[in-house]
Amino acid sequence: MSFIDRTLRSFLLLELLSGMSLTLRYMFRKKVTINYPYEGSPLSPRFRGEHALRRYANGEERCIACKLCEAVCPALAITIEAEPRDDGSRRTTRYDIDMTKCIYCGFCQEACPVDAIVEGPNTEFSTETREELYYNKDKLLANGDRWEREIARNLEMDAPYR
Repeated sequence: MSFIDRTLRSFLLLELLSGMSLTLRYMFRKKVTINYPYEGSPLSPRFRGEHALRRYANGEERCIACKLCEAVCPALAITIEAEPRDDGSRRTTRYDIDMTKCIYCGFCQEACPVDAIVEGPNTEFSTETREELYYNKDKLLANGDRWEREIARNLEMDAPYR
């Protein structure tokens, strides 16, 4: 029976007709493809992109040099050095992230008690050399300044789930 069935299907070209009907059904639907460089796809508020260090509204950096992010990093990609200030508070003198080691797990962001280190919404940070992927404190603060509005909005949207 299966031989006759296969022969009949082959003779009547049923596979070809089912494929053509599928093509015709999708031909008149709304396209799901995006024109990438000119259109962006929507990102979740929990998206983990390029790292950034945030500042308070008065311009002071948030990082209090507790070194929790350095301790929790499974890839050992974060290096922090700190010293006390004149007013008795501790601030970082060196905050480096080796992005070639980073696995974008988000543990550094979760461990930070003051939301100083975050993984922002930037998806386009490709480089030509490995040296450009060693982020120092100045580059991280510049990322935070550039993406602060989006980062604050994403943290606000994610706050009920934290």
